[in-house]
Amino acid sequence: MITVNPDGKIMVRRCLVTLRPFRLFVLGIGFFTLCFLMTSLGGQFSARRLGDSPFTIRTEVMGGPESRGVLRKMSDLLELMVKRMDALARLENGSELHRAGGDLHFPADRMPPGAGLMERIQAIAQNVSDIAVKVDQILRHSLLLHSKVSEGRRDQCEAPSDPKFPDCSGKVEWMRARWTSDPCYAFFGVDGTECSFLIYLSEVEWFCPPLPWRNQTAAQRAPKPLPKVQAVFRSNLSHLLDLMGSGKESLIFMKKRTKRLTAQWALAAQRLAQKLGATQRDQKQILVHIGFLTEESGDVFSPRVLKGGPLGEMVQWADILAALYVLGHGLRVTVSLKELQSNLGVPPGRGSCPLTVPLPFDLIYTDYHGLQQMKQHMGLSFKKYRCRIRVIDTFGTEPAYNHEEYATLHGYRTNWGYWNLNPKQFMTMFPHTPDNSFMGFVSEELNETEKRLIKGGKASNMAVVYGKEASIWKLQGKEKFLGILNKYMEIHGTVYYESQRPPEVPAFVKNHGLLPQPEFQQLLRKAKLFIGFGFPYEGPAPLEAIANGCIFLQSRFSPPHSSLNHEFFRGKPTSREVFSQHPYAENFIGKPHVWTVDYNNSEEFEAAIKAIMRTQVDPYLPYEYTCEGMLERIHAYIQHQDFCIAPGPALPEAHAPQSPFVLAPNATHLEWARNTSLAPGAWPPAHSLRAWLAVPGRACTDTCLDHGLICEPSFFPFLNSQDAFLKLQVPCDSTESEMNHLYPAFAQPGQECYLQKEPLLFSCAGSNTKYRRLCPCRDFRKGQVALCQGCL
Repeated sequence: MITVNPDGKIMVRRCLVTLRPFRLFVLGIGFFTLCFLMTSLGGQFSARRLGDSPFTIRTEVMGGPESRGVLRKMSDLLELMVKRMDALARLENGSELHRAGGDLHFPADRMPPGAGLMERIQAIAQNVSDIAVKVDQILRHSLLLHSKVSEGRRDQCEAPSDPKFPDCSGKVEWMRARWTSDPCYAFFGVDGTECSFLIYLSEVEWFCPPLPWRNQTAAQRAPKPLPKVQAVFRSNLSHLLDLMGSGKESLIFMKKRTKRLTAQWALAAQRLAQKLGATQRDQKQILVHIGFLTEESGDVFSPRVLKGGPLGEMVQWADILAALYVLGHGLRVTVSLKELQSNLGVPPGRGSCPLTVPLPFDLIYTDYHGLQQMKQHMGLSFKKYRCRIRVIDTFGTEPAYNHEEYATLHGYRTNWGYWNLNPKQFMTMFPHTPDNSFMGFVSEELNETEKRLIKGGKASNMAVVYGKEASIWKLQGKEKFLGILNKYMEIHGTVYYESQRPPEVPAFVKNHGLLPQPEFQQLLRKAKLFIGFGFPYEGPAPLEAIANGCIFLQSRFSPPHSSLNHEFFRGKPTSREVFSQHPYAENFIGKPHVWTVDYNNSEEFEAAIKAIMRTQVDPYLPYEYTCEGMLERIHAYIQHQDFCIAPGPALPEAHAPQSPFVLAPNATHLEWARNTSLAPGAWPPAHSLRAWLAVPGRACTDTCLDHGLICEPSFFPFLNSQDAFLKLQVPCDSTESEMNHLYPAFAQPGQECYLQKEPLLFSCAGSNTKYRRLCPCRDFRKGQVALCQGCL
């Protein structure tokens, strides 16, 4: 049996009494209060060092009363705690004495525990009280010393009347009323005082002049620009695959495509390097933000990758990433809003404030979704840096829809337009809108051996239908023309299904289901014909089929499809009329590779099938859709397109210089005079310009094509003068300058000449039977319509 010393029992019991939870709690409160006091005092004193806070005046004025008030409250709190603890201790000591019975003989060094605790708390309270008195004296003395300086600065914290900053007072008024509307203002130090408003508006934004008493060297200090590095062609794309990320079916598809085309990209880089020779290329830092793949935009594409959904956008983005990387530029790739904010340096809040650092990227490639996200989160920095943005825009954005004021006044406003960018910043999948830049994509290029094998292995009676989703097969009247085709050819489909055959696919069609890209390529290499149902518009598949030796058959639209009569185009920022499913294939490739017929005319359709069966074609791929063609095009854009240089005003005739044109020998158009110096910095080079006067109701896009040329909107400023009309022998009874996307133009009747007032409205698109438009055209490289012959 274990015996316990009675003195030990008493000692344990006293320890338990001493460490009662309530007493521990009180002791913890006292310790926490002391720590908080020291931290608070340390913060108050450190904040008083001049220059530590961007808003020193506010700290000096507010710091004193706040500190004294806090100290007084803490001292009162501790004093109250002491009184209550004293009462509790007396009660506790009484009960202890009662429970101890006759054992009242404590040694001198073993007083009741409550007494020692009370002494310690009383000492803390006294120390706090002493510190409060001393701090109060220090703060009063400090405020007295700084009062003159504060008064002087406070006089300067008024919105100045500076004609160079006309918006300053209005912005200060706005800040007074709304500075709490976004936490980003507090992040930059705004605290509700006039000085904080003016400091923010002069140093973070740029609406007010710098305050003279501020440390301007610190405020204006900018990071040193990084030394320029020359871009070097890359052939190993393994690092790019890591940059692209993972976790989405769309990204997996893009990475597989990039990996499959690695050898072709490497060969293309080698060829372009030889073509460019010793040309110096600065390496650019580029952010690629694929907005439509972000969760915030809905990302409707990724779940449909494995179900036959559209892949055209992902094909293009994969090729853009590969081209930029192969050209040797530095890349960042983001597919989430959080990544975008981190890479841009977005301050915390709701997006009202500028970026925390200068934009670290020379160029940003994104789409309309990403453009909207950047506008929402970059504040004023969006306006400052938007000239660096390139928008991947499949169907194009015409100037009339891009100019916000003009679009609103004249009925061109849509959900996707009104960004006030240079129209060339929009980059399309096909070269259908010369107001925009043609970005494109690539198709796999065959070598000579592969071409011979394909030509020898073609089945003369095999057709593949363009359409992987069952919804495409719901086309009314398809049974009629498919029945005709079935008389001559075996029809194959690649329609996605899960468990049973889609009912929309006729029984005589051999459906393979959704095929991986390599297997789909093998199917195309055997087929004679690739036939479209009219949708989807302008996808990459027809070019892939033609590159694999197929003939592409498509329907002619009458009337043409546009935003006026077709739901698909409604709301898109373009008035373009589409006369077939794939206008590029029809206009730039044509027969024998592309046949466009009226599917509603059975005789015409059947005659086309018979003719196609007799026609032999070789695999064909336009140069601009090869890896080398895309590298060449993007290289030229990066080297020469600079939208951060402010465009010159579209001056009216009275201020315009004399035009450097001469009338061509056949008196049909204007040419750049040989003895005239070229416009410095102009790209494309001005000597490639040819100016034609369009017939009434004809757009400049079509007028230039009629003469085997391409409309070049960057040449419009050269033509925007009455002298250009006079050189074309057009009499102008009057000349006016207005905002209109059809100008410059000549109006009949009336003999009136109209010049363009707004540079962003220079447009190749658009026509009106009232006007004969003055159209700038240029030549182009064979197989590369985006570049003139002298553009490299």
